[in-house]
Amino acid sequence: MNRFFFTHPYSAWEKGTIENTNKLIRQYIPKNAVFSEFDELKLKEIQDKINKRPRKKLGYYSPKEKFDYIAKNSKVAVNG
Repeated sequence: MNRFFFTHPYSAWEKGTIENTNKLIRQYIPKNAVFSEFDELKLKEIQDKINKRPRKKLGYYSPKEKFDYIAKNSKVAVNG
């Protein structure tokens, strides 16, 4: 059974993963940047860098490594 949790507005401490991910994105894209100024190739490059960065929470594997491992060892088909 899936459980869903909703956070309160302006309560960053209730959504740590999102805040940490935003911090990673801000290393590449400044807060007031206009996304239309970034082409698709540049955004893909940033996405790849973030997804290949090891995370302590994942046992120092990157999200890409963890996803690939689960996809390879899962009985559920993954497109791509």
